[in-house]
Amino acid sequence: MNVREQIEITEAGMLSKFACVSTNPNMDRRTSYKEKCPYRTSFQRDRDTILHCNSFRRLKRKTQVFLSPVGDHYRTRLTHTLEVSQIARTISRALKLNEDLTEAIALGHDLGHAPFGHSGEAILAEICPHGFKHYLQSVRVVDYIENNGSGLNLTYAVKNGIACHTNGIAATREGNVVRLADKIAYINHDIEDSIRAGILTAESLPYNAIKVLGNTKSRRITTLVGSIVENGSYEIKMTPEVKLAHDELRGFLFANVYTNPLAKTEESKAKYVVEKLYQYFTVNTGKLPDVYRQILLKFGKDRAVCDYISGMSDGYAIDLYTEIFLPKSWK
Repeated sequence: MNVREQIEITEAGMLSKFACVSTNPNMDRRTSYKEKCPYRTSFQRDRDTILHCNSFRRLKRKTQVFLSPVGDHYRTRLTHTLEVSQIARTISRALKLNEDLTEAIALGHDLGHAPFGHSGEAILAEICPHGFKHYLQSVRVVDYIENNGSGLNLTYAVKNGIACHTNGIAATREGNVVRLADKIAYINHDIEDSIRAGILTAESLPYNAIKVLGNTKSRRITTLVGSIVENGSYEIKMTPEVKLAHDELRGFLFANVYTNPLAKTEESKAKYVVEKLYQYFTVNTGKLPDVYRQILLKFGKDRAVCDYISGMSDGYAIDLYTEIFLPKSWK
């Protein structure tokens, strides 16, 4: 018996009956055959595959809320992803769910996010004929874009969790844990970043929500995580009182941060850059990198250009726009 088989036996004996074990044939299936690893379960292998892919590394230069912020302590899409993973793993461990599956979904959930955060997503959704949703784009990344177009060949359970992390109900409890962990992470770290940026103060947060959840980031996360654990693993959700406070705090952030002119000063410029790049490459498809020209043959011009632009980091998009559209000094 190899190491992987021993882990699989341990899973069957220790995890909740609601957990998704790595030997579940419906959840373990892949698009194409992949020989089993002697040391890692299928979900552990997916986690490692995501961690080592190009799209994951580019998250370090993609916006979370503040566009290309000056300062080491503001969140990027990568640090957000790591915080989601930590929160989701804590919940899964407490509920005796599959922590490896949870971690794989969490690490992959934002691989398809556009440059410039939600402003980049919004403009792509507006100008692309097929629309744009970052959670569905994340699945395209792991299916058709990564690994020079051959994809990562992940399990169904991981891809389903990625696809459902914003809306809908995932096929596994682990996927639903990530959906809530994502909300817990971004609400609390966006508060911290907004206070650092001078957009909010601790005193301006809604009193009733803070009274229930706590007056520090650590206390709020503990309360939110605890409410999910307290509710049990049959249905992954917050207790009613905590859910109400969470929703009030989330609504407050949408009103005061996500649409705040100070936080969104450069948003129109970012949208302009994305739109101009999209227009340029739909006319000049020969300028697309090889992998996206192959996607063009299979899915069409608009799909290929959208895939290319959505994969860009903030800095790369700005540099490419500068190279294409701004005049250079004569040498």
